[in-house]
Amino acid sequence: MLISARNQLRGTVTNVSKGASIANVELDVAGNRIVASITVEAVEELRLSKGDPVIAIIKASDVMIATED
Repeated sequence: MLISARNQLRGTVTNVSKGASIANVELDVAGNRIVASITVEAVEELRLSKGDPVIAIIKASDVMIATED
């Protein structure tokens, strides 16, 4: 896979929770939990299941930063 996106995180699927049309795919990325909400159709096409190695590709138009103050 070649892609121009630079925000790529390699991880492992830890859980897949399917709803009627959206699935939450939980990943372990270097000890951090990331959850991606994707279509159930995409989960089935990618044949995602617990233990699968995956790459999370992050695309965001904004990044917000907060302080504890």
